[in-house]
Amino acid sequence: MSKEIWVCGEVLIDLIPRGEKKVAIVGGGPANTAKALALLGFDSYFIDGISTDAYGAKAKAELLYDGVNLKYAHFTDKPTCTADVSLDAAGVASYVFTIDGSATFDFSHDWLPDPLEIKPAVLQIGTLATIVEPAASILLEWARKVAKVAPVVFDPNIRSSVLSDRAKYQAAVARWTAISAVIKVSEDDLAWLYPDRDQLEVAAQWLSEGADLVIITKGSYGLIGITSQGSVTVPGVKVEVADTVGAGDTVGAIVVEAIVERGLSTLHGEVLREVLTRAAKAASITCSRAGANPPTRAEIEG
Repeated sequence: MSKEIWVCGEVLIDLIPRGEKKVAIVGGGPANTAKALALLGFDSYFIDGISTDAYGAKAKAELLYDGVNLKYAHFTDKPTCTADVSLDAAGVASYVFTIDGSATFDFSHDWLPDPLEIKPAVLQIGTLATIVEPAASILLEWARKVAKVAPVVFDPNIRSSVLSDRAKYQAAVARWTAISAVIKVSEDDLAWLYPDRDQLEVAAQWLSEGADLVIITKGSYGLIGITSQGSVTVPGVKVEVADTVGAGDTVGAIVVEAIVERGLSTLHGEVLREVLTRAAKAASITCSRAGANPPTRAEIEG
């Protein structure tokens, strides 16, 4: 097995309100996680189509600056996907995406890396790339191969503005949870996906279907980790919030860090509590800064 951590999904441009204007910021949940992992000191390999347009050049430059390896990225002259961001009074973001024909979702078996040959340490995947077709079906077939050699960490990161049909979204998520070792999901995502179900019941179902760990993020109220050995809850870390962009993606990076450094089989009980406490602190640092700006290892441990 290699030391490569694969993060697959979209890098795009968030158009974030700053006063009367919109500022172009590099975003996308998977890209944020790839950056967070690189800042933690890992061999973070980001897998996506990246445009050669101005927005794509901006995304490339920022990913490289943060130490992300783009060896497996696919560069094309198709345009970059953009997300028009709105922030509510609490700084919570909502998004309207421009997806069709973009480089961002131009996935193909022709250029995706061979997991059976390279054997990555972990695959982290999620958000729009797991629901936007035909990319999602291509990635699911590929990720099934990855799951034979490495744990898959799935973050559905629900975007109902892109797929508003709840039944179709549930079906898409189910295809991914079925091959995932770890599922990280927000309580808001679960509330939208399964409005009539208890969230711990959903987590228990995923565990019964093969997952080793489910993590539910609860914003300022902290996190819950659920395994077959029980659940662990940690509180959030109080901080003055600039916005919540990238907070959940930072949690995902800390989970991957724990899998690599401690081993998935150890993530229960007090070890899981330590990991979730670290994740809560890291997420709070991200929330204290504008945009997706995850912390370094030194900032978390300082």
